[in-house]
Amino acid sequence: MRTSSHPIANMKLQLLSLPLLTFGVVVAYPSALEERADNFQSKCAAIGSKLKIKDATVYFSQFVEGGTNLDIPDYNVTCGAPNQFVPSDICRIGLFVATSKRSGINMEAWLPANWTGRFLSTGNGGVGGCIGYDDMAYTTSLGFASVGANNGHNGTGGGAFYNNPDVVADFAYRSLHTGVVVGKQISKTFYGKDHSKSYYLGCSTGGRQGFKEAQDFPEDFDGIVAGAPAVAFNNLSSWSGVFYTYTGPPTAATYVPTNLWPVIHADILKQCDSIDGYADGILEDPSLCKYDPTGLTCKSGQSSNCLTATQVNTVKKIFSPVYTDDGSLVYPRMQPGSEIVASFVYYNGQPFPYTEDWYRYAIYNDPTWDPATLDSDDMEYAARKNPSNIETWKGDLSAVKKRGTKIIHYHGLMDAIISSENSPRYYEHVSKTMGLSPQQLDSFYRFFRISGMGHCAGGDGAHAIGQSRSEVNSLDPSQNVLQAMVQWVEKGVAPETIVGTRWVDDTQSLGVDYQRAHCKYPKRNVYNGGDPKKIGSWKCV
Repeated sequence: MRTSSHPIANMKLQLLSLPLLTFGVVVAYPSALEERADNFQSKCAAIGSKLKIKDATVYFSQFVEGGTNLDIPDYNVTCGAPNQFVPSDICRIGLFVATSKRSGINMEAWLPANWTGRFLSTGNGGVGGCIGYDDMAYTTSLGFASVGANNGHNGTGGGAFYNNPDVVADFAYRSLHTGVVVGKQISKTFYGKDHSKSYYLGCSTGGRQGFKEAQDFPEDFDGIVAGAPAVAFNNLSSWSGVFYTYTGPPTAATYVPTNLWPVIHADILKQCDSIDGYADGILEDPSLCKYDPTGLTCKSGQSSNCLTATQVNTVKKIFSPVYTDDGSLVYPRMQPGSEIVASFVYYNGQPFPYTEDWYRYAIYNDPTWDPATLDSDDMEYAARKNPSNIETWKGDLSAVKKRGTKIIHYHGLMDAIISSENSPRYYEHVSKTMGLSPQQLDSFYRFFRISGMGHCAGGDGAHAIGQSRSEVNSLDPSQNVLQAMVQWVEKGVAPETIVGTRWVDDTQSLGVDYQRAHCKYPKRNVYNGGDPKKIGSWKCV
């Protein structure tokens, strides 16, 4: 095992002078706080040589002072900016762990000085391998010992899957589980004792990873927060790719130009916004919206702000479920309300890159596969192949139920990347498989639909529920999904609603515009009269 240490940051010491009369000398003693800080830095410098982890190489251990904008020069350029703001003092440990003779993970453990005894693993996104540094910064600031891994490969693409099923296995399940096992060992070695409770926080691919853990590794966590989960993963990849076959390139008659999607969005709101009792630009339950774009068909002589008959057919396809030729459901429809963002993601006349990479490098091992040819046979083949059982569609969660693990599942109802209509489908799948009613599932598994939230964050509504560092209005468990999970696990108080916040002009510094208590499925919000910006004016029914 090779170890190395980055330079330890200098810390300004403020000495507390205590006058002593012995020998007439005034002696300066460091405060207890300073001693603890010195000890923490010393422990961090020494931890690398103390770690005895099988098949691992420790790259560094590094003290990072709270308030630092940490440089991460080796962060893959496709993953984002090569730096991360770190709110609290941490010991940062980086290492490589081999998962086979031809695969392995790069991972980091961030160990906070203000440790609460809690352990937490973060997840990943897309088909990529980008360590969730921002989630680690968020959770360590709350006292969690946090870990993150690169999902077995670096960058946002899936090229590393090509002819290497071991890398696919890392992506499907092994990276996260390995990081949890190793991370708990690192935490115990550093702090000298076991963690008290273990948590998970992830969204999108990270949401799928959370359910994969619940399904296959029930011992890993006491509490799982899984947002917009990419469950039914192969089918999701097929669904994500089918939009290009609907629209074609921008030169095709079937293509709907980007400037027409706001017109379609306005038409959707006209038809569906009042279903919840109040027209505010937010669909509280898009599943009730049966949108018909026929009214936008161009009339004689009309050439703007309207659709050709061919384009109307494209829009109808987009808002319809996808089936194979034999009538089997591939994936639910895209929910209405997400179309403006989705027009830049799925309806832009280009192949969806995650679908392209998954099929080329994990399904067919053929870099020349053409996404324009995606058809029912491809979808059926991908579902059958299901590498490393990445589909993540087991409905039996009895192992986590028996263990006492809690699951909070949330999904934004303006999600433009993973249809929010797949999450109720999974919830109902669990209910049917386990033979449990929603009231019975409540003991360990609760699902919240977040109106006005986009993919994992952002959106037109009260989307801030504490799911990430930029989405925190409060640490009160009623308004913070992670703290709600902690309260459920450690105090037995389960959330009935999750209060989301919308800031003025979607800018936190301008203050709160309004809040809304998002309902636990299968309930939905309806307007109950009064000021629509007040929580009490809405009711879960």
